[in-house]
Amino acid sequence: MHLFFLKKAYTRNYPDITTRFPELLNPDIPKGTVLDGEVVITDSSGKPDFEAAMSRFSISNTNKVKYLAKDEPVSFVVFDILYYKGEKVTRLPLYERKEILDVIIPVNTPVLSKVMSVNSNGTTLFKLIEEQNLEGIVLKKKDSTYEIGKRSYSWLKVINYQYTNVIVNGYRKDDFGWLLSYDDGRYAGIMELGVPKEEKNRVYRMDKRDQNDKFVFIEPVSCYVKYRNITKAGLLRLPSYVSLNA
Repeated sequence: MHLFFLKKAYTRNYPDITTRFPELLNPDIPKGTVLDGEVVITDSSGKPDFEAAMSRFSISNTNKVKYLAKDEPVSFVVFDILYYKGEKVTRLPLYERKEILDVIIPVNTPVLSKVMSVNSNGTTLFKLIEEQNLEGIVLKKKDSTYEIGKRSYSWLKVINYQYTNVIVNGYRKDDFGWLLSYDDGRYAGIMELGVPKEEKNRVYRMDKRDQNDKFVFIEPVSCYVKYRNITKAGLLRLPSYVSLNA
């Protein structure tokens, strides 16, 4: 999630990304406005390309940034508003903040647009998200305030997880992580999320086949996992434990 301020752009991880996204500067919004949203790059089918967006964050070379801003521009998709004309609006209910956004952004453009909002049809919307293999939706109470720096109980992220069986071949020696592969032996990534303590210990007790300076390799065991999507490199994005099949 990223914050955009007139003539300045910030994120939680990058204090100032203004020079990395010149195509987003000087938007046609009132002075003293702070918007909350996300930098998005779409693929050939019009779907968000998470990896492409993350790649743009890593580019700081001025000439390359100028080229990409012109030939492969990003979009800023707005979720919410924190300040309007210098006035803090986070205590207003969500539906009123959405009304302000409709005034600020009456028409979506390739550079600046509002995230789609649907009233009371979350189940139907999520089914459409599943059909299009998109990441998910966020359910929000329409009278909710904007709670800065908190995970609001009034907002619920519903992720369109994918599920599969993989093989656990070993584990990292330092920070926790299970080494994963597909059934055909291809590397599938490292799983760090959702593994209960008892299952970690269960794997630690399994017969060891080999080790190097980073990993201990065990007798392969099947594991059922959920994940966001498969990356362009063929890895599971954010794999999370569901169960061990042994």
